[in-house]
Amino acid sequence: MTMKILIFGANSQDGHYLAAACRQRGAEVLGVSRSGDWQQGDVASFDFVESLVRDHRPDLVIHLAACSTTRHEALFENHATIGTGTLNLLEAVKRWTPDCKVFLTGSGLQFVNTGNPISEHDPFDHTSAYAVVRNYSVFLARYFRTLGIRTYVGYLFHHESPLRKPNHVSQMIVQAVRRIAAGSAELITLGDISVQKEWTFAGDVAEGIMTLVGQENVFEAAIGSGVAFSIENWLEACFALTGRDWRGYVRMREGFLPEYPRLVSDPGTINSLGWRPEVVIGDLARMMLDAGGTVHG
Repeated sequence: MTMKILIFGANSQDGHYLAAACRQRGAEVLGVSRSGDWQQGDVASFDFVESLVRDHRPDLVIHLAACSTTRHEALFENHATIGTGTLNLLEAVKRWTPDCKVFLTGSGLQFVNTGNPISEHDPFDHTSAYAVVRNYSVFLARYFRTLGIRTYVGYLFHHESPLRKPNHVSQMIVQAVRRIAAGSAELITLGDISVQKEWTFAGDVAEGIMTLVGQENVFEAAIGSGVAFSIENWLEACFALTGRDWRGYVRMREGFLPEYPRLVSDPGTINSLGWRPEVVIGDLARMMLDAGGTVHG
């Protein structure tokens, strides 16, 4: 029998790679999004979520939907999508298909960050509305697990792909480097380029998620490379592919305060399940630059 997988937030970069990973495993994928070519719908509507689960009886539900910002101004949207959305799909699964597995997206940003590698066992933070609602969704997962629902949480750290939106610093740099390689005389304005985070390929992260939900002994894991690079490293990787020195094309924004100086995972648990990322930072830079046409030095 063909496995049915329901993905909320299917129009995101993670949704794209997860849908591909599911299809590679022979699954039937039903995607839901508020935009794109997938079925339109809002995970914050219980009637909508319940009707999908009742009608399709999926074997796996994946919840990726979220606002892409952690700003306080996104408080209500994040609460509705992450918090209420999680409650809706867990209750719908409990009512209509309790043998279904559920995957919930977590974030490295919901933990106390001292700069050391973060695992799923570290304490949660409460200094942003985003962290609070992520933590709420995890406690919902743990509660429904006591009711017999196999609910997984993957705490995702920074990851990239050619599908990344241009408002993210990684893609903003990529697009500027591509224009500079084509003859533009522009300068890239950046804040603190010493900030360190992971630069993992979203396709690898999708495989990490599938590894987690493919077993039944571990239900929460940090999914990341465990290797941190600075924004300066990303500049070096991108400009090196054009034969240029990034220092001649970047200016710094004074007074910029980063959200954190370093954010990196401890992926020991997911590694123990057999997953490690394959794409390294230089390959990722080439992949993203080539997505808009081959860049020549």
